[in-house]
Amino acid sequence: MTTSVERARPTEDAGASFTARERWVLLVASAWLVIGLQLDAYAHATTPELETFWTPWHGVLYSGIAASGFTLLWIMRSRLPGIPTYRSVLALPNALRLPLAGMAFLLVGGGVDTLWHNIWGIERDMEIFVSPSHEFIILGMALVAMGPTLMLAAVPGERLGVSGGFLVGVSTLFAVLPVHIYSLHASSIGFRHLGSGNEEIPIFSPDAQLVHGYIVSTILLLLPFIVIGRRWPLPLGLPSVLVAIIAVLMHLMFDSRDDWWPALTLAAVSFAIEAVWRLVTPLLKLPANGRWVLFGLLTPPVAWGTVLLVGKIQTGSTGFNIHMTSGLLTLTALTGVATVLVARSVQHLPR
Repeated sequence: MTTSVERARPTEDAGASFTARERWVLLVASAWLVIGLQLDAYAHATTPELETFWTPWHGVLYSGIAASGFTLLWIMRSRLPGIPTYRSVLALPNALRLPLAGMAFLLVGGGVDTLWHNIWGIERDMEIFVSPSHEFIILGMALVAMGPTLMLAAVPGERLGVSGGFLVGVSTLFAVLPVHIYSLHASSIGFRHLGSGNEEIPIFSPDAQLVHGYIVSTILLLLPFIVIGRRWPLPLGLPSVLVAIIAVLMHLMFDSRDDWWPALTLAAVSFAIEAVWRLVTPLLKLPANGRWVLFGLLTPPVAWGTVLLVGKIQTGSTGFNIHMTSGLLTLTALTGVATVLVARSVQHLPR
């Protein structure tokens, strides 16, 4: 991990600052919201016969939407005139406008979801990931959950303390976890980690889908702490913890009946990579962008290569021949570089 800090200052002015109380209350509300999604996803994954909208898990989810909505109203109360206007809402700081947009998506998605289930029934399999109401809900969750981090980013300062690092870590986890769940159909986390072992792999096959799963998972795992690293030096252990918790939770929710070695291997190798990288980084005579590009190039093939190696030890084969294995790891390396270049090139938004 690089310890460099970008010199661009937060775009919000002094009047846009948020109190610690506001950040932590929104963190609790967004945690309530996302935990409701985890419970609902786990219930559907383990109890396929669920055929009603009225479940305890939906109760946690939708009460979390209400808690997040009222929290945002509470935060806005001193930042809007007595009679809010369209112009005054648009004048709110970015750190608040994005969570508000997320709440709008949640309200639309939640309302449509109730109607959708009553008319067309409960979605199954791939239907879950394509249903329009679910798309709105996932997008809304991600935007609301990143609110505490955005609010803290508006505070001057180039380093995160212990409490700030914890807040950013938890906020980021709850922002990215719904996206990992939503991309389960194209993910190598909590899904198949190895190929089928067939000598000839058709283009349209579960093996081909798994190749895309490694690529999508590489992007989603790298992106959060690349973005955080643009604003602050990454707190010790934060990248490893984010990867490890996501790997374990995804396995627990969707693959807990199978062996735990894939999730535990990915979790362990993430800590090993961070430890080695923090030792090596001071020795690299490269600019910040160069170190990040090198990180994106090396870490994905190391992580996934370790998973495939442990898989071969556990099962006797990776399920892929040398062409597939080497090509897959090369693709993840190129994907890592592309993710770094894009994430570090996006400019700060003006107010």
